[in-house]
Amino acid sequence: MNFILSDGNYRENLLPFTFTRPIADIRIGILTIREKWERFLNCKISALTEDYLSDKFPIQVEPENIVILASFLPNKKFVEAIKQLKGNEALVWHDEVIAYATTDAHKVFQLNDFRVILFEEAIITVKNTWDIFSKNQEALQEDFDFITRGRKSAPISDTNRVIAPENIFLEEGADVEHSILNASNGPIYLGKDSLVMEGNMIRGALALCEKAVIKMGAKIYGATTIGPYGKVCGEINNSVIFGYSSKGHDGYLGNSVLGEWCNIGADSNNSNLKNNYAKVRIWNYASERFDQTGLQFCGLMMGDHSKTAINTMFNTGTVIGVNVNVYTPGFPRNFIPSFSWGGASGFSAYMPKKAFEAAKVMMARRNVEFDAIEANILNHVFELTKKWRKY
Repeated sequence: MNFILSDGNYRENLLPFTFTRPIADIRIGILTIREKWERFLNCKISALTEDYLSDKFPIQVEPENIVILASFLPNKKFVEAIKQLKGNEALVWHDEVIAYATTDAHKVFQLNDFRVILFEEAIITVKNTWDIFSKNQEALQEDFDFITRGRKSAPISDTNRVIAPENIFLEEGADVEHSILNASNGPIYLGKDSLVMEGNMIRGALALCEKAVIKMGAKIYGATTIGPYGKVCGEINNSVIFGYSSKGHDGYLGNSVLGEWCNIGADSNNSNLKNNYAKVRIWNYASERFDQTGLQFCGLMMGDHSKTAINTMFNTGTVIGVNVNVYTPGFPRNFIPSFSWGGASGFSAYMPKKAFEAAKVMMARRNVEFDAIEANILNHVFELTKKWRKY
C-alpha cells in the first residue's frame, strides 16, 4: 500500500510555516510529522500539498493509496487502524475523515463516499500554529519513547550534573560537558553529533537534533526542540526551532516557533504574556484577523528566512511571515507580512532579488545550495502575500 500525507483543510491555519513546506514537514517533538509516519510504517511517504511546492515535495500516487491527514500524529493504535483500511473505507475521528483508502488521491471525498470506520482513541493534532509549541511536551515524549526503545544511550560524561539519567539519551557523537541536565520533568535527547557547550542549565523536555549546538551559558526550559544544524543560546522556554536556524546569543524566546533559516539577533526578546494576563489573540491567515488562541502564554511565530537585528523586541503573539528583516528599534506591529523590511518606524517591501542574495550566503554557510526550486517557491510566496503588504 502507498501512503500519502495530505494538508487537508488545515494548511492556512498553519501559515506562515506552510508557505514553504507541506504540513507533513513541520517539526514537533524530535521528528517532523513525515519522519514520524515513515518510522511507524517503515516506508517512504509523499505529501499532497500545494502545486507550487510539488517540485520540492513531489507526490507519489499508486493504483492503491491510503491518504492520511498530516495534522494527525501517529501512535500505535492509530497506525494499526490505518493498516487495516481497505478500498473505499475511511477512518473517522470526531466526525472528521482522518484517513481513507482510495485509487484517486486527489479527489475530495465526503463521508457518504466511504464505508465509515470509527476511531475513538487519543491523537495528538497539529491544526494551528500554537499547537506546535503547546503540544511539544507530549510529542517529544512520544518520539523519545519510540526512538530510544530497546537502545542504549552513549555515555554521559561525569563532568555533568545529571538528574534522572534514565530519561537522557545521547546519540553517537553527541557531546556535553560541565552542564546541568535535569530530565525529571521530561526527557532530554541529544542527537547525532550535537554539541552542548560548557556551563549550560537544561531542564527537559529537550530535543537537540543532529549537529545542533547549544552555546555556553544557556538556560533551556522544556518542552523545547532545536532542529538539525540549529544554534542557540540565552534563555529559551517551550519553543520549537526548525532546522538551520540560529538564536545564538543572549535574549529571551518563549512559547514560540521559528521556521528554517531564521536568525535572531543578540539580546532580542519576545513577550509571551500580556500585561493584563488576558488570553492571547494572534493573526490567522485563514480568517484574515486576529483570532483567539485560548492560551495565556503565546510568543513569536516566525516564517522561514526571517531575521532580526540586535535588541529587537516583539509583543505577545507576534506573527512574522517569510523573508522578513526586522531591524529598527521599538516594538513592531504584531503581524508582519512576508517580504517586509523595517521595524517599528515602518516597513517597505523586501524584494526577492535582495532577499535571495542573503539566503544564498546563509545557506552556503551550512553547505546547502539555494537553487532554482527554492527560488521558485519563494517567488510564489512573494506573489501570494502581496495583498498584506501596503507598501
